Amino acid sequence: MKKIAVIGAGIVGITTAYEIASKGHSVTIFDQNSACAEEASFANGSIFSPSFISPWTAPGLPRVFLNQLFAEHSPIRFGGIGKKEIAWISKWRASCKMDSYLSHRSQLHGLAAFSQEVLKDTTKRLNLDYESTRGFMVLFRSTEQLKSYQTNLQIYKEMGVPFSEITVEQARAIEPALNTETPLAGALYFSEDGVANCRQYALQLKDECERMGVKFVLNAKVKPLSLKRPTQLETQDSSMQFDEVVVCAGTYSAELISSLGIKIPLIPVYGYTLSASVREPIDAPQSAVMDDKYKVTISKMGQRIRVSGISQLGGSTKTPLKGAFNSLYKVLNDWFPGGARTSESVQEWCGARASLPEGVPIIGSTKVPGVWLNVGHGAGGWTLSCGAARALANLINNELPGINLVGFGISRLE
Repeated sequence: MKKIAVIGAGIVGITTAYEIASKGHSVTIFDQNSACAEEASFANGSIFSPSFISPWTAPGLPRVFLNQLFAEHSPIRFGGIGKKEIAWISKWRASCKMDSYLSHRSQLHGLAAFSQEVLKDTTKRLNLDYESTRGFMVLFRSTEQLKSYQTNLQIYKEMGVPFSEITVEQARAIEPALNTETPLAGALYFSEDGVANCRQYALQLKDECERMGVKFVLNAKVKPLSLKRPTQLETQDSSMQFDEVVVCAGTYSAELISSLGIKIPLIPVYGYTLSASVREPIDAPQSAVMDDKYKVTISKMGQRIRVSGISQLGGSTKTPLKGAFNSLYKVLNDWFPGGARTSESVQEWCGARASLPEGVPIIGSTKVPGVWLNVGHGAGGWTLSCGAARALANLINNELPGINLVGFGISRLE
């Protein structure tokens, strides 16, 4: 049995701690917040999408984003650009080539499918309930949008992704509350994807971790790791020695390991959500939809509707961009105008998603013995977390990961 520390108690950190503890190791998890799942996992878009997941590195995407940049409801925005963002954008643009895009997309799809299996296994074994529903629909407002998506459809078919091209009538049969006044040219339906409450799952798994003996050290910001003693964690109040350390600290991860001579191009990409109570169930979505034009998702979780969108480079969660939430309200009103109580007790939230330029997380060991990484999941953190956690736990336990992890190692950045 090893003594292992996990830094970060978001969805990636908690799933990692759970999987490692399941192997019989002694686990302590650290987080700078007073509770678990308080940052990117707190109010994410709730979409669990193993079929639809894809890196934002498709050929031609830089041009598309540039054309959209100054539109009123653009899905991509800037909140202030510095050297880190400029360097990240340069690496991102270099990744927007067909060969690397297809490779990265295949990697993500494989990990997401494995993650879905792990989630189902854990859910059944622990009898968890976290407001999950099946079904995810992508809506196209025009035939031009639908035609421009044909390349993606061919890729889905070649990868064996389960999806259906459906007519307007079929889309409205699946989601009868869709506003008939908003133009709809067609849709895609992913029956294996759907909605699941990420934070609720994380907190239920935390309870199970505690029953297994996992220790939670909260309100404890871990200082950057030392090259002399990389597995000794220092906080403002304590110093603890471990056999292994796993870094799952979101956007803080790069700073934690930079003192070890490990440099990763990890930056926060900010996303926005709003959550409101269902006003009339008959006017609310049955599961989840995404507006392809604005890249905004609308989902129903229990008695709430969550709307999520925008990818913002630069800025801060403390200073949300003016007008960002207006775009979410607009798309919600376009598709489900009577579904949510938007005039009262709406939770508006902005979160930072730790993202790497090519969109593929780093999962595995580093050049420093005893230090492991599970970082950079970006907007796919919820979808990828369970599979990434189990694969890493298997590696730490000297077992086969359970999935092909070629391309997920830090060596690809060297």
